Amino acid sequence: MTSHDDGPLLPEVIVYQGEFVDDDEPQADAGPASSAAGRRTARRIAHAAATAARFTAARTLPGLRNAWALTMHWAALRYMTGDEIRRRIVKKQFDHFTERRDDAVTARNTTLKQMSKLVDKAAEDGLSGPEKNRLRDLGTEADRRRNGLAVLNAMPFAPDQPTAEQISRWRGTRGALRFTCVVVPALGTLVTVTVTAPVSALITGPALLGGGWWLSRHPIPLTARPVPAELLIPELDAPAGYQLDEPRSTTEGQDAPAEQRPADGADATAAAAADEQVPGSLADARTGEQAAAVLAGAVRAEGRDLAEVAKAVEEPWGWSFYLRFATGSPDELNKDDIYKALITRLRLRRNGLLIEGDPDAGDSAFVRALLRDPFAPDVVGALPYRPPLSMSIVDAADFGVAMDGTPLVFSLAGLMLLMVADSGGGKSGVMLALAEAVTACRDAVAFNLDPVGTGVGALGEAITLSACMDDELIQDVLDFLLALCSARARQRARYGWGNKWRVSEEHPAIVVFVDEWPQLSDEAKAKLVRALLLGRKEAVWFEAGSQFGTRDYLGQAIGPKLSARLLGACRRVDVTELLGGGAIVEGYRADLLQAATHTQVNDAGQIYAQGLPGMPNRPIRYQVREVTDAQAAQLGAERAAGGLPDLTHTLTEAGLWQQYQDLLARCRADSTLPPAPPAILFTLREAFRAEQDPDALTVAQLAEHLIADDAVRWSRWDDRADRLAMIGRHLRKALTDAGVELSSTRLRHLPGEPTGYLLADVKAALQAFS
Repeated sequence: MTSHDDGPLLPEVIVYQGEFVDDDEPQADAGPASSAAGRRTARRIAHAAATAARFTAARTLPGLRNAWALTMHWAALRYMTGDEIRRRIVKKQFDHFTERRDDAVTARNTTLKQMSKLVDKAAEDGLSGPEKNRLRDLGTEADRRRNGLAVLNAMPFAPDQPTAEQISRWRGTRGALRFTCVVVPALGTLVTVTVTAPVSALITGPALLGGGWWLSRHPIPLTARPVPAELLIPELDAPAGYQLDEPRSTTEGQDAPAEQRPADGADATAAAAADEQVPGSLADARTGEQAAAVLAGAVRAEGRDLAEVAKAVEEPWGWSFYLRFATGSPDELNKDDIYKALITRLRLRRNGLLIEGDPDAGDSAFVRALLRDPFAPDVVGALPYRPPLSMSIVDAADFGVAMDGTPLVFSLAGLMLLMVADSGGGKSGVMLALAEAVTACRDAVAFNLDPVGTGVGALGEAITLSACMDDELIQDVLDFLLALCSARARQRARYGWGNKWRVSEEHPAIVVFVDEWPQLSDEAKAKLVRALLLGRKEAVWFEAGSQFGTRDYLGQAIGPKLSARLLGACRRVDVTELLGGGAIVEGYRADLLQAATHTQVNDAGQIYAQGLPGMPNRPIRYQVREVTDAQAAQLGAERAAGGLPDLTHTLTEAGLWQQYQDLLARCRADSTLPPAPPAILFTLREAFRAEQDPDALTVAQLAEHLIADDAVRWSRWDDRADRLAMIGRHLRKALTDAGVELSSTRLRHLPGEPTGYLLADVKAALQAFS
């Protein structure tokens, strides 16, 4: 009811609420009233359920849609960039390329093992006729396989780069396979279980709703991932000029928050320009800023707290950097997992990263990234010529170069040295280089000891005494040297020379080269260690070589106590044994050097060094200049002809002259050292090696190498029409005068049938001197 009242104290309108009852309709009893209340309750429940359903759907359906989109993103391989797919296609070709070489190596090694068994049998019991034929056939097969392997090693990896259509087809094929074999069976299984066992919906339903709710609050962006680290090897890089149009993802930019999307075209252009300024690898860097950005990104990606790349300098071999860290230690970069990851990220060769902590700043390090060989021939330089008796043992000699261009210059005076390197690591070559310098001295002589080989015997008569492959003779030489140490100690006291021997031309130093230390007998090892302890003061100095540096091979833990240690390609345990437990993280990575093979030089002759006088103890790589056999033979003959330092006076004073003469006579009579092949024969062999060992070389081809070896001797006929005839005639005469049985032949398979020499004949001539 509504009533109106114009009284001033009441409101103008008063509204009363009530229920109108239509008397014309039939009246229901108490039962129908209860039914109406039930309907109202049902409506409220339905309304609450609908509200809950709308609430749940609003908060789970976006997540479920995201889950489905994520499933399709995975099934269709949209997370892979076109470059990743290209690399996977190329990697399959690279794996096949590598397998071919591995199969060739396995086949060659199998053949060599079969030959070795027959050779061992021949040495013990002799061979029957069929076995001899078998051995000959295996030799032919080994040569064929060796040549085939050399051809494979020389072949560069040149893959067929896939086109955009091939990449799209690869993605579509594997996407259809994933959808058919994974997604459809998974959905079918879920529906089947739900229909056959509805109670399972009590588990799957909440799980789906929970997952949808979480994904609604934490949507996963559907973007392409970075290329995996295992696909970032240099062999899989795209060639110069290769272009791959990356299709833009339909979800790219749509799922990102509005504040993260590019505001306009100018921002996108700027972002693209920024991407171009940071290349993908150091090989692509053109400026120091770009190279620094690449290295900083790689170091930070490995979780290191890098403060800055303070300096980036382009070197002839790559890049050198100076890094500072905010926390942590620069030495952590040398840990195996981080080191290998950096190699992959920077796309360097397997041992192409050198990390050296700054001794003056604990938070800093020098980093060198090798993109090219740091020891090119023009960098290392030629072997310096040292005339006979032209230097003193106390003078510093130039032996090579560091990778930063610093000369490797030091004196051998007072040096007790151990060189450790695997077979093929250049150990014998380094010792030959040291011996070459010793034999040029007027106040030092070289002794040569080797239980299983010829040591530094390539220098021939320039070596004052050689005892090789005879343990009894080697022990007698060591006994003589120990007696000399005792005698010189008494002489020092008598002369008043103080605590070390005064080296002079009358009292020369004796530098003893001992190769293959582990192959010495136990008695010889004990005598060698005693001589190492006594000889330094008495100018009896030892330069020893070994394939291993641990106590179980050397006989005693003497290696770390020696004044100088050189490490070529060797084991990690050898590095830590000789240089200390922290040597690896400090950057002494001799364990990463690769020894030479029969056909590849690799890192032979490269060393890390500690204890060299005048040289800093830094984990930097050095290259020792090679002394070829031809150069050693020529220098040895020249120095022997020029005269060697005389030991008569110093040994007479020591009372050991006659003992030395008897020992020298035994060494000369019982020496198993073969006569050194003449230098002219070595020159011919080196000429074939420089030409990749063809079956034959003409006189015209050999003339170039002869002139390069001795221009004065072989270029005398350059202005004559019969120049080649004169060179050929004098070459035959030089071979005859040297006692070499080697004849020239007509090379009838070549145009004009020129005169030349066969590689097989040259090898046979060399074999005659072994």
